[in-house]
Amino acid sequence: MDYQTLTLQQVQNYSVLTLNRPDVMNALNAQMRAEITHAVGAAQGTSRALVITGAGRAFCSGQDLGGEGSAADLDLERTLRDEYVPMLHAIFNCRIPTIAAVNGPAAGAGANLALAADVVIATESAYFMQAFTRIGLMPDAGGTYWLPRQMGFAKAMGAALFGEKISAQQASDWGMIWEAVPDPDFDQRWRARVEHLANGPTVAYRQIKKALRGTFDQTLEEQLLTEAHLQGKCGKTRDFKEGVLAFVEKRPPSYEGR
Repeated sequence: MDYQTLTLQQVQNYSVLTLNRPDVMNALNAQMRAEITHAVGAAQGTSRALVITGAGRAFCSGQDLGGEGSAADLDLERTLRDEYVPMLHAIFNCRIPTIAAVNGPAAGAGANLALAADVVIATESAYFMQAFTRIGLMPDAGGTYWLPRQMGFAKAMGAALFGEKISAQQASDWGMIWEAVPDPDFDQRWRARVEHLANGPTVAYRQIKKALRGTFDQTLEEQLLTEAHLQGKCGKTRDFKEGVLAFVEKRPPSYEGR
């Protein structure tokens, strides 16, 4: 597929999806949402990890309020249900590990798109902002789901009500993202992280995602049984056998992702 609003590049055994509307700070329009959904699905078939980042000075400024007709006339319920939900599901339920490499401002739906990834790595000059109340709206695109889970209820409520910028370092300190990285080291750091995941035990990563995401809805006994079930699947993989053999032979493992 020829993408108009993003690029999808295969690098060794991982993919890099770059939001590519830098003139509007990579704002999300209908075409971009559809192309992200498609590209994430395509990456799963060819790669063992996926990075989502932005072209230019921003990661994503959120909903395109200037390029899709009058913003006030948008059917927001339909847009969220039919366009955002499939996109966010594609990222959140991706079968390979995902990293949001936040290279600059991430605002509104753009911030929450980043939070849909498994791991968020941001450059220190980046910031996150739940900008919705500035235009009379509430957080959407998964914000009301991810924020309280990742930064706690009190911080989530303040972020939603005040709509203030949260620096990358604050986001890291609050547990909202994995890490904030000095700007000069940013590209090298996220590439090292994605290479680590792309060369790791892919099936185990998939089970980790299932186990951690389901834990809030289960009792301890239910979670212990879930762990046993998912660990059983990991124990049947070639990667487990290779991991044990490498440990015994005192060498780095060479995982195949199966």
